[in-house]
This record gives sequence, structure tokens and C-alpha cells, in this order.
Amino acid sequence: MTALTPLALRRLALATLLGLQLGSLGALAQTAPIPLPPPRPPGLGAQPSAPQVTQQAAQPTPAAAPAANAIDKNVAPPKVATMDAAGAIQRANAWFNSSPTMVADFVQIGADGRRTEGQLHVLKPGRLRFEYASPATLEIIADGTSVAVRDRKLATQDVYFIAQTPLKFLLKEQTDLNRDTRILSVNLDAKTTTIAIEDKATFGGTSRLTLVFDAQTFVLKQWTVIDPQGYETLVTLSNVDLKSRPPGELFKINTDRFN
Repeated sequence: MTALTPLALRRLALATLLGLQLGSLGALAQTAPIPLPPPRPPGLGAQPSAPQVTQQAAQPTPAAAPAANAIDKNVAPPKVATMDAAGAIQRANAWFNSSPTMVADFVQIGADGRRTEGQLHVLKPGRLRFEYASPATLEIIADGTSVAVRDRKLATQDVYFIAQTPLKFLLKEQTDLNRDTRILSVNLDAKTTTIAIEDKATFGGTSRLTLVFDAQTFVLKQWTVIDPQGYETLVTLSNVDLKSRPPGELFKINTDRFN
């Protein structure tokens, strides 16, 4: 088995985030060929036979036993989660469609196990920018039509079709998870709501995503992408801002020079 170079590993992490196979589409910049990662191990990313829905009711915190026959009328009964899977998907759609913009900090754990961080900018429809903090020299830019993976240090840029990435839930003006994807499972508990989906429209095969929302606010906290080869990338969001509008120049793909 051929070992992947550090450059290949970095590009693998980005390709997994976009649900793409390295070398699958033409690049604007001419770069040396990068070997594909090894085949997915048997059973990795296997699909469940049917959608699974689980719901866990919030459990009250144990308290000291009251005196015999004593009843405290001032204590409200514990709240029990009543939202079902359909309601969770509806709330997820509502959150995605609540604002045409988003700015957030992110931490990414790539398919190579490396941790990177930076700031995410979204301007719907179709525009997105992952701006990685130093010392990383990487950027992912979507301009509404294409997605460019740039490495400023190496002066390389690979461009892909935006419709073939699994990040449509961030880019579409109106998201409908039921219409756009296949729902695999919904898990409800006291702290988070987790929705696992499958997207067969990504280049190279089927990608699977797990979306994690805060159970109370339903703000998107995290997502995981498993690409068609079974490699996984985790992205965690913080400081999510749906009011600030990123400037349009952030989403321009420059094919002439590198800054």
C-alpha cells in the first residue's frame, strides 16, 4: 500500500469535506498527480437497512427523598421531550432557511486526523468560504457555480462543480432535507438532535452526513461527512452569526494569481 504524502493528506481532508475523490475532475492549475487513498475497508460506512428513529426523554435529576406524605406544589413536573422525527426535520429545515447569510468559527478534524480551524462565511445561494487560520495555507471558495480548493503556499487550485458536493444544505436558498436527501436516522435527546442523511448526487458515489443541532435553539453545531470511499471529516461550529452579511468579494475565485 502506497503511503500518502503530507500534501496528499491535506488534499484528502478537503476532498472528503466536499465529498469528492481526488483527481476526479479537471484542475485549473496544473499540479502533480496525487494518488487516490486506499479502498474503503469492508463494512465501513455500511448503510442501515431502514431509517432509524430514536427519542430519549429527559430524565429528572434525582433528589433527596421527601418526608412521608409531603407534596411540594411549587415544584413543576419534569419536562419530557415531545418532538418527533418529522418535527425535528421540520425545525432543521426552518433553521437552514431562516437566514441567507452565516458567519461562524469552525474546527475541522480531517480524514488524515489533523486539526485545523478558521472562519466560515456563507452567502446564499451557492456562495461559501472556508478561510483556514495560519499556519494553514488552504481555502475553500464557492462562487455560486464552482468550488475551488486553493493552497496559497503551493499556488495550486482545483475547481469542482458545486452541485456535486454534499454541502448543499449550507448553500441552497431553500433547503428541504426530505426532498434533497434520504433521511437515514433521527436521534433526539435532552441536549442535541442528530439527523443522519444520505446524498447520492455527490461525485464519485454516495456521501453520508450527520448533522447535529442544539436541542433547545436548533442551531447547527456540527456535521460529519463520510465520502464515497469511507473517509470521514468532522466540522464543529461556534459563534454562529446569522445577521452579519459577508462581503461579496470573499466568494470570488481568482484563476489568474494567488494572494
